[in-house]
Amino acid sequence: MANDQQTDRQQPSRCQLCGAEKKTAACHGFQACSACRTLIARVRNRPEVVRRVWQEFQDEPILPREEMPPASAETELPDVLDGKRYRTIDREHNKWYLSISELDGNPVEVFASTAFDRDHELQSRISNLTTITRLISLILRHIFLGERLTFAKCLKQIKRSSRQKDDLPDMLYGVLSRYDPAAREAAEQDGRG
Repeated sequence: MANDQQTDRQQPSRCQLCGAEKKTAACHGFQACSACRTLIARVRNRPEVVRRVWQEFQDEPILPREEMPPASAETELPDVLDGKRYRTIDREHNKWYLSISELDGNPVEVFASTAFDRDHELQSRISNLTTITRLISLILRHIFLGERLTFAKCLKQIKRSSRQKDDLPDMLYGVLSRYDPAAREAAEQDGRG
């Protein structure tokens, strides 16, 4: 029996982390080769280094929240959400209302409005603000709901923000849509190309 144990140690086995056929040893619940045991020790003792390396190569958190649906899943927002409304005053003394819609206590949409929305001078600012709030809402849904963030969705929100031809959102959409074949085709049909 001693010979069997000695033979097992000398024969290579498969490392559970890298998959290489090398001599392995138990390390924190894994059968790992010497290089992967070093990696396990690094993860255990210096997680901040691993997080920095991960962020360098991946565009997602190293440990996604378990309560979040997978990024590929599209989350449908309910028709009714909890929310909070905040009243603010800008440097020109205009009153603005910021409404934050929440799902499970997390912000998922942002809206902004003003009592002066019929004022011609504010129309341009309102369309710009609408663009900002639509894009922020898209980002919040990506962060808190795992909604997939795509270029096409960004373009859609920018296009919906426009209040009149040649306002900033309209111009942004016209320029950025050149980088998306489907949007470019739609823009050409609308006569913007």
